Amino acid sequence: MHLPVAGAVTLSDLSEEDDRNVLVNELAGGDGVHRRIAELVQKLHGRTDADADVVIAELVEHAAAEIPGADYAGVTVSRNGKKIDTPAASHKWPIMLDEIQERHREGPCLTAAWEERTVHVPDLASDDRFPRYRRDALERTPVRSIMAFQLFIANETMGAINVYADRPEAFGAESREIGLIFAAHSSVAWNSARRDEQFRQALASRDVIGQAKGMIMERYSVDAVQAFALLRKLSQDSNVPLTRVATDLTRKATSSEI
Repeated sequence: MHLPVAGAVTLSDLSEEDDRNVLVNELAGGDGVHRRIAELVQKLHGRTDADADVVIAELVEHAAAEIPGADYAGVTVSRNGKKIDTPAASHKWPIMLDEIQERHREGPCLTAAWEERTVHVPDLASDDRFPRYRRDALERTPVRSIMAFQLFIANETMGAINVYADRPEAFGAESREIGLIFAAHSSVAWNSARRDEQFRQALASRDVIGQAKGMIMERYSVDAVQAFALLRKLSQDSNVPLTRVATDLTRKATSSEI
């Protein structure tokens, strides 16, 4: 027979309330953050009304809230390492910092997008990797700590989701771990939203081209091939995209101008 050790608690001693408390405590830690991130992405996937801009804007707001130490967050997108866009930001400082990066063609977020998976600037005042960026960033913003995580985006475009803090040494190992997970989920969610948006646009374009073809077939007694050839010639002669030509024709027809 084994005597119970003083102060020891066995599984059978735990009440349902104790079980719930243990679960709550677990979810309050790192696993809870991971689960919230996964649930966020799943929720965004399930929203048919959310376009890519809405998805990335929501992800940025959650990054600022979930990644330890962050005061602000933003997304940096670059094509060929030259032109930089900021499709979403939780504050004006990330936008301003991206403008500085574009001006000098250097900076932690640009480096994360194209060269390294993660770039950490513990104290901008003492970091000498990006001297021109550092000078302008210190002069124009209160930001002192930066952590940037690479995003994988299709079509030869790279990006980074970035968090910023006004105090130095704001980000640690936990920030890096959660940030990497957040970046991985964000890449999947944003690319999925972009593909869905492109698919919807393609369907809409096909529909409007079909309507324009039908109008031309009826008005000029031609077949579908001839109607499409006419649309394509109008597009080429006017140097206007085919979808826009079709949209203009159907709009005029609706308003009885054709």
